[in-house]
Amino acid sequence: MITNENIRNISIIAHVDHGKSTLADRFLELAGLVKPGEHESQILDSMDLERERGITIKSQPVSLEYQHEGSKYRVNIIDTPGHVDFSYEVSRALTACEGAILLVDGTQGVQAQTLAHSDEAIDLGLHIIPVINKIDSVNVDIDSVSEQIFDLIGSKKEEISLISAKTGNGVEELFKRVINEISPNPSVGKDLKALIFDSYFDSYKGVIASVRIFSGSIEANKEYILGNNKNSIYPTEVGIFDLGMKPISALGPGEVGYIVTGSKDLKEFNVGETIVDKSAKDGSIIEGFKSINPNVYSSIFPSDADEYIKLRDALDKYSLNDSSFFFEPESSSAFGFGFRCGFLGLLHMEIVVERLEREYDLSLIVTPPTVEVLLIRNNGEEILIKNPSKMSEYTDIDEINERIAEVVVISPKKYLGNILKLLTESRGEQKNLSFLSSERVKIVYSVPLLELVSGFYDTLKSISQGFATFDYKIVSFKKADLVRVDLLVNGQEVDSFSSIVAKENSESFGKSRVEKLSKLIPRQQFDIPIQAAIGSRIIARQTVKALRKDVTAKLYGGDVSRKKKLLESQKKGKKKMKKIGNVNIPKEVFKNFLKQDL
Repeated sequence: MITNENIRNISIIAHVDHGKSTLADRFLELAGLVKPGEHESQILDSMDLERERGITIKSQPVSLEYQHEGSKYRVNIIDTPGHVDFSYEVSRALTACEGAILLVDGTQGVQAQTLAHSDEAIDLGLHIIPVINKIDSVNVDIDSVSEQIFDLIGSKKEEISLISAKTGNGVEELFKRVINEISPNPSVGKDLKALIFDSYFDSYKGVIASVRIFSGSIEANKEYILGNNKNSIYPTEVGIFDLGMKPISALGPGEVGYIVTGSKDLKEFNVGETIVDKSAKDGSIIEGFKSINPNVYSSIFPSDADEYIKLRDALDKYSLNDSSFFFEPESSSAFGFGFRCGFLGLLHMEIVVERLEREYDLSLIVTPPTVEVLLIRNNGEEILIKNPSKMSEYTDIDEINERIAEVVVISPKKYLGNILKLLTESRGEQKNLSFLSSERVKIVYSVPLLELVSGFYDTLKSISQGFATFDYKIVSFKKADLVRVDLLVNGQEVDSFSSIVAKENSESFGKSRVEKLSKLIPRQQFDIPIQAAIGSRIIARQTVKALRKDVTAKLYGGDVSRKKKLLESQKKGKKKMKKIGNVNIPKEVFKNFLKQDL
């Protein structure tokens, strides 16, 4: 049995595409879990979406056994995402570790998420091993990147490991550094203290929780309690991650593994919950994870109203695996019953929707992304609004406040002018501008969060030819001149189409939305006006022209008066339809219209 002294827990952190998953592959080969050349790349990226997009979405742990200097060690490695929208996954992974490998692409240097992840690791007091990857590339600049790492975490050039995760050069030496430099589990006691850092629902086994054991041990078929709600649990299986789940007799101090809870109660095993002995006192509870608030909101409705219950169950199961995801019931005049959902960002939103449709066999309608605003009423009461359509419930609004984000952009200096223009047009205020090297610049701006969910990232990548990277964090609320833009179809407001925008951009926004929708709505037997409005003021309009049915096609013979009579009768009928008829818009129209906003 491997003792606590020979267990190491470490996360691999880096900016997106800097080689985390490839390095994990080399570690798996080194430990003998797979053979070089006989496996697909990026083994730990097990989801189809991860492979299709080439990114890590979920933190993935794996346990490796390695013989070093006559002793057997178990190294628990957690491969983490690099995209800003999945930073919470990184935070949870780091909490389960004593150390982190900070991986930096030798051709790109320190990027926005490198800064964010290293700050997180430092705040948690982890031992950081700096690594420069892709040293086999012709464009690598070891001296420049070493200077950037020194400025970031204070590591000297001789303290930085040089590797090529692709070829395996330097990987074994790095693995030995992990064993020699990372401290084992700091505290060992008899009383069980285990932290749930991830969980998901299995249709056959129930809730399966990923845990880090800080002290004591946990075995199958014994009673334990959840530290916060005091409910009893009886694990039916415990084990470690070994390219899957490998059952073992017990998880001891320092271990990272899983427990099959046997429970079907999805609400019980929240991420950050503590598992303790049934006799434990409140002092045994481990501090969990800091709460996280969504940045982007959208509504999700089933295409088929009969699948509402199926959608609700799917959201319950999905939220167990993604604690940064928020949802609550809501209804819409256009779509019926659905859920208002909160996400960390647009990519997070895209991934959630795709996973729900794929994994739970759902067809969904998703409304345009919006952000939370703070209303201050005349009496001083503060109201947080997650859905723009709810603003109409309040007629005594004194001011509207929007969330402000601190945005960090790192880019080659030749794109500086274009980036500053974009940030300024996004209603941003410059806070700092500094050069990381002679060719790379770091830009810090305060930007309304509303602007970041309106195509900012795509535009940034476009104007910088893909070289600029950015990270952001919410810092405050600020008074703003915002308005709600509604869309009306045949004079009737479609509540799910309402958006909150800056007043200065409202008319151009309304015009683009009207044009987009008018191209999708099928022509009917009467004219259909499509309008954008702020309150009672119409700011844009397009008309979907009526079809004209040839009512005289089957008319043979007779004089022209008969044709005129039929055409006049048709005209009256159209007027009547326009007056009393409701436009029946196929749900596919809504789906296609809204899809363009994702």
